[in-house]
Amino acid sequence: MRCQPLLPLAAVLLVAALAGCGSGASPHPHRGATLVLDFTPNAVHAGIYSALARGYDRDEGVALRVVAPSASTDSVKLLESGRANFAILDIHDLAIARERGEDIVGIMAIVERPLASVIAVPGIRSPRELPGHTAGVTGVPSDSAVLRSIVSGSGGDAAAVKQVTIGFDAVPALLSGRVGAATAFWNDEGVTLQRRRPGFHVFRVDEYGAPAYPELVLAATRASLSSDPNLAHAIVRALVRGYGVALHDPKGSAADLERRVTGLDPVLVAAELGAVRPAFVAPDGHVGELVLRTLRAWASWEARFGIVARPPDVLRTFDPRFVAATASRVGS
Repeated sequence: MRCQPLLPLAAVLLVAALAGCGSGASPHPHRGATLVLDFTPNAVHAGIYSALARGYDRDEGVALRVVAPSASTDSVKLLESGRANFAILDIHDLAIARERGEDIVGIMAIVERPLASVIAVPGIRSPRELPGHTAGVTGVPSDSAVLRSIVSGSGGDAAAVKQVTIGFDAVPALLSGRVGAATAFWNDEGVTLQRRRPGFHVFRVDEYGAPAYPELVLAATRASLSSDPNLAHAIVRALVRGYGVALHDPKGSAADLERRVTGLDPVLVAAELGAVRPAFVAPDGHVGELVLRTLRAWASWEARFGIVARPPDVLRTFDPRFVAATASRVGS
């Protein structure tokens, strides 16, 4: 859903080549691995930074480097070129990449439900009221799909909603009244708006007919998974432990994130982590789980709303064995 420019790609590659993010020096050598985020580091990545801060990657014999991309599309390019081992991808970007013929596979859910939503000004209390109003979208194809799904799922006429491209300016566009609603992430812009001016209404896509698909997934190329499955197992084990910290010790996990990423607002991090934290765990209590039944429903939804032409082949798009092997169960 997101592709806002972040850092120059050359800087990403330089950081990936030079920066180490482990818990400290070790007398034993560790394998290097690079993980590219989907966006600038924020509360949704807290479990990743807890895995680094607490040395869970090094416990698995890996020195993990974490970098932010210039844009979400760079993550796919870095995977395909072999310059990154893993990436956090929006599930829609994964589907689009596979439709283009790139054999990238999701191996772990970072969140277990959609983060996509439509946020409306206080006077619009239901998506059914959106026809006749203007809704802002970023320009990413999945935004229009989310908007249409939410409006139609509420019984409204999605075709009667005027769409205008606002890029990643949902917060100022809503605060200024430029638009009556905008597509955005409820755990990010939704939290920011509620802190700045309470009263906005957040309509989450899975509350209006979409399946509870995992918005963000850990991904790698099939070739790398085939040639080195042990590395994928190690990273998944480390991240599952890291997200366990985010669930059980959110204050500590937030501190892990803030120590490694400069310029974050601790109050905003705490608010965002509090909002997204329940999404880190599946209904059965597992972290990172990929539920094939849910993913099949997502695949149908993905094609129905035009993000891709045909439903993705779930058994080719995802490989649940890596996270299943952790056998890790946590409480919410």
